[in-house]
Amino acid sequence: MIMPGTEFRLTLIHPCVGRWAGDKKYIRSWQMEPLAPAVLAGLTPPDIDIQFYDDRLEAIPFDESTNLVAISIETYTARRAYQIASEYRSRGVRVVLGGFHATLCPEEAALYADAVVIGEAEAQWAALIDDARHGTLKQFYRQPERPPLDKTRLDRSIFLGKRYLPITLIEAGRGCHFRCEFCAVQSYFNATQVRRPIDHILEEVHNTRKRGGFYFFVDDNITSNFDEGKELYRQLAKYKIRWVSQASINAAHDEEFLQLISRSGCEGLLVGFESLNRETLRQMKKKFNTMGGGYEKALNNLNKYNIRLYATFVFGYDQDTAETFAATLEFANRHKFFMAAFNHLTPFPGTPLYKRLEEQGQLLYDAWWMDPAYSYNKMPFKPALLEPEELQQLCIEVRAQFYSTRNILRRFTNPVNRSNFFMARQYPLINFMMRREVHQRNDLPLGDEGWNGSLVPQRECA
Repeated sequence: MIMPGTEFRLTLIHPCVGRWAGDKKYIRSWQMEPLAPAVLAGLTPPDIDIQFYDDRLEAIPFDESTNLVAISIETYTARRAYQIASEYRSRGVRVVLGGFHATLCPEEAALYADAVVIGEAEAQWAALIDDARHGTLKQFYRQPERPPLDKTRLDRSIFLGKRYLPITLIEAGRGCHFRCEFCAVQSYFNATQVRRPIDHILEEVHNTRKRGGFYFFVDDNITSNFDEGKELYRQLAKYKIRWVSQASINAAHDEEFLQLISRSGCEGLLVGFESLNRETLRQMKKKFNTMGGGYEKALNNLNKYNIRLYATFVFGYDQDTAETFAATLEFANRHKFFMAAFNHLTPFPGTPLYKRLEEQGQLLYDAWWMDPAYSYNKMPFKPALLEPEELQQLCIEVRAQFYSTRNILRRFTNPVNRSNFFMARQYPLINFMMRREVHQRNDLPLGDEGWNGSLVPQRECA
């Protein structure tokens, strides 16, 4: 219990995915502002002293005095988060874990923490902080329903002095109404979306606006609520900013939507094409990708409004062969996408995909994110028609071909990619950064390989 009049210190940590022993560098495209710590900082009472450390950018001062450590974790950062939690708990400091992975695997997270937040923090953080002050932390903080986001106010002062990519992240809404089999977002939010009030979003844009500024709306899917989304973009046009976001392909078939996002400053969208095979899309539960005339018509509509695309593709479903990679690369090159990702299928815990592969006996690890033998880009399951190592190598090869110098220059001839000076200038910077990282991520360990501590559960979960 903290005595009245005594300062309470909260330490927020953003964990990295992992690093090789002694490696000081980190993958540059992964160095964006982490919104979760800023949300927690904004929810924290003003009389609490807050310290924030980003494990991707700086060493964590484990011996610095603090009363409570809070870490938001995803599946790829879980092992490193547990290492960090173990360091603090060995020093007698209480740790709370939350985020996607802690919600989907709460019993696992509870082995390495004094408290676990299940679900979003907005409706639970005040009670948790009060319990921490009085030394009465509960093991689990669980919100039965999704909270409104009208109390969400980010404290971006925690980012000062840190070398992030020059892009401002903003969240307009959380969640997605689709139920794609492999997506942890739909499992976490139960295929729902909640949006922040439009005036709060616009206030945040106003407060962060600067000359040459660029925004990334990190919403899981900006098309999940067309009506509210359209009203936001009508208002956003007044601010004359440049922005990108993530959307499902159905956005391309709504002419009014495309007009509005174009006028409001949208420079590009990340769109999950995932596969060219209709049976694979059906198995993914992404048949909506074929609506409205399919990909070709959708791409014509997007090109009409100069919406650049970061196209993503996923490999590892039952129909995928080596020929699938060749056809997908040809499609991506033919359309000269601004960027593209060629990823292997990843079974995240709590998803329908994970359950299916587990029931079919295809998983290669009990919990791949915790297994020291697993590293980034490895296949955590046995595909139907390819060997795991073959699938991993094919993903690397198509990335290397897409981001070859010759292909980068060839894709630059797409009029959409160079339709304004700002994005034409960004094109080589982004594409050559991605080229450098084709092999940099391969076999990256999860967690810090040079960590000398013991990752041992400190209690059995209740």
